[in-house]
Amino acid sequence: QVQLVESRGGLVQPGGSLRLSCAASGIIFRMYYMSWYRQAPGKQRELVARITSGGSTDYTDSVKGRFTISRDNNKNTMYLQMNSLKPEDTAVYYCNANRRFQRVDYDYWGQGTKVTVSS
Repeated sequence: QVQLVESRGGLVQPGGSLRLSCAASGIIFRMYYMSWYRQAPGKQRELVARITSGGSTDYTDSVKGRFTISRDNNKNTMYLQMNSLKPEDTAVYYCNANRRFQRVDYDYWGQGTKVTVSS
C-alpha cells in the first residue's frame, strides 16, 4: 500500500520560514519524480516545485528564490523549505509521487497539509 505522509503545516508570520516533509512508503522512492502542489481557497491546485529522480529541480515562478525542494532517497523523504513566506503562500500543500513506466502513469498523493501565512 502506497502512503505519502506530509508533516504538519501551521501558522507562520509573513517573512517567516517553514519546512514541510513528505515521507513515502510502498514505492521505490528513488525512481519517482516528487512534487509539491498547493491549492489556495477558491483556486485550482498548482504545481509548486518538482524534483526528478535524478535530482533536477523546477519551481513555479512565484516561489523561485524562496522555496527549495530536496529529497533524501535513503530516508524515502522529500522536503520543501519555504522561506520569506507571503500571505499568498497560504494554501493546502500536497505531496505527489509520479512515475511513468511502460506507458502507465503511477501517481500518488498525500492527504495535504495546511499552511497559513498571516500576522
